[in-house]
Order: sequence, then C-alpha cells, then structure tokens
Amino acid sequence: MTSLLVTGGAGFIGANFVRQTVEQHPEYTHITVLDKLTYAGNADNLKGLPDSKVTLVQGDICDAELVDTLVKDHDVTVHFAAESHNDNSLNDPSPFIHTNLIGTYTLLEAVRKHNKRFHHISTDEVFGDLELDDPNRFTETTAYKPSSPYSATKAGSDHLVHAWIRSFGIQATMSNCSNNYGPYQHIEKFIPRQITNILAGLTPKLYGTGEQVRDWIHVDDHNDAVHLILSKGKIGETYIIGADNDHVNNKQVIELICELMGLDKNAYEHVADRPGHDMRYAMDSTKLRTELGWAPKYTDVDSGMRKGLEQTIAWYRDNEDWWRPAKNNVEATYAKQGQ
Repeated sequence: MTSLLVTGGAGFIGANFVRQTVEQHPEYTHITVLDKLTYAGNADNLKGLPDSKVTLVQGDICDAELVDTLVKDHDVTVHFAAESHNDNSLNDPSPFIHTNLIGTYTLLEAVRKHNKRFHHISTDEVFGDLELDDPNRFTETTAYKPSSPYSATKAGSDHLVHAWIRSFGIQATMSNCSNNYGPYQHIEKFIPRQITNILAGLTPKLYGTGEQVRDWIHVDDHNDAVHLILSKGKIGETYIIGADNDHVNNKQVIELICELMGLDKNAYEHVADRPGHDMRYAMDSTKLRTELGWAPKYTDVDSGMRKGLEQTIAWYRDNEDWWRPAKNNVEATYAKQGQ
C-alpha cells in the first residue's frame, strides 16, 4: 500500500487525477495534495473527497523545507504543479521561472535526498510546433524548440528531470501530453471559455483564423496513462501521451461546441490571435501504447471527442456556481488583449 503526494493537485488535471485515484486506485492509502492555490488552483476542485483519504496542504513547491518534509513522508510524488498559460507568460514570465524551474529543482532535490519515486508531468509545447502540412508527429526523441516563456520553462524543467535521472539516478519517469480538456478546467482556457461564453449568453471567440491544430485529449485519458506509467513504466523513461486528434483544428472544435450547445456552427466571432501562436502539435504515443498497453477512450472528433465534449459541456452546465464568479474578470482580461 502506497502514500501519494500530488503537486498542483487542486488544479485542473491534478484534481481530476486525485479524484480518479480515489475512485479507481485503492492501492494508494492516502493522498496529500500540495497546491499554492493561485487563481488556477481551487480547493473546491477536491470537494466531496473523504478527509480520511485526501489531505490538502496549501504551500509553494519552491518552499524547500515544506517540500522536503512532504516528499520524505510519501512513497510516490506526481508533479503536476506548473504555471501553464501562454498568454500569462507573455505578459509576465517571472512566475513561470519561479514555479516551473525553481519548483521542479526543489522537488528533485527532495526526491534525491529521500530516494523516492517521482513522475514529472510535462507538455507537448516543449517541442515547438509543426507546419500544418507536416506529416510527422512529436516522439520521445524530438528535439526541444519551445516558443513562449511558458514552454521554455517547461522545457527547462524537463531537462532538470533528465539530468537528475542521469547524474543522480533518481527513480523518475516523465510524460509529455497534448492539450487536455474536461471538468474543472479554468475558464481562461480555449474549450471551457467557449462553453461558458455560450452558457453566459456571450459570443464564443476564435483566435485568428482557427487553423491551429491541437491533439486534444480528455483529462481522464491522460490520467489513465499516468497511472499506467506509475505502475508499469520503466524508470528513467519518457512517454508521449496523445489521442490521435491531431487532424482537428480550433475552428472545428469551436464549431462542434456550438453545434452540441444548440447554436449554428458559425455562431462565433474571430478575435486577435496570440503572438507567436504555435500552429500544430501532433503526438506519437506508439511507445506508450505498445510497451504499456495504453489506449484512449475519447478519440477522433466524430465519436470520441464528441462524447468527451458532451460530457464536459454537461459538467459546466451543472456547475455554474464553480465558474460563474470568475467569468467577468476573465473576459475583461481578454478584452484588454483584443481577444
């Protein structure tokens, strides 16, 4: 039986991971969530989970003393905590340096000291982007070419993990995942922003022409993969996680959301694009699928992603009290950016 420390476990992907762990993985006797509870972390994301099973500690992953104590007391650490919004990193890169680099270093030093199992969550954005007509996909050996302060600091954190594995022999694995969607995602992000715009009677917004392609993956599929890596992954290895949705562009996604919510598929407006907006991400998860036997449930835009979006829309419709208080401020911020 195993105790689990989850950094960033009150954020979108982390909270879904904690919930999935409680519901489906009884081998973990207790879960401690370490979260700074910034705007992207919300204690309500863990509401309803048993206190006997889950403990929330509000704190900074850069706090070496706190991190050392928590890592020492847990068998496994899963590191979700990160500053992760590209637009925010363009406005002020400093929190990304602090959390993504210093925070990851602090965790690695604690893991090294106490010889604990560690899994690092990363992103496809560290690889930069592909041309729209490029048939290739990112693999575990693709060279890093980040485009923004956010992706650059995530790339740096990945390099730290690789270095600590090679130099110090820590018991670590790593995964790079494509864009997630699902319940509890902050409404500044593309998919929940459009869903909550429609629910709030606002017009959905498409950045630029909407040609950008993301390999959209449902958060439950992502977290299934993480659990599989924890149980079967080879120490020192990196695994790509993707759902084969890399033929779907943002325009198609917003049109599908409009359709599923009873609007004309063109009931959105174009707004200013993000500076340096990456065009295409595509993930080759062959290694994860063949070596560990993983397969996503919510694949392709016509069936799986439609099903995943229906579930996500239903969650935001049923949980208006969760997102409504932040809506005006989020839209005001975007309005200042011409978006």
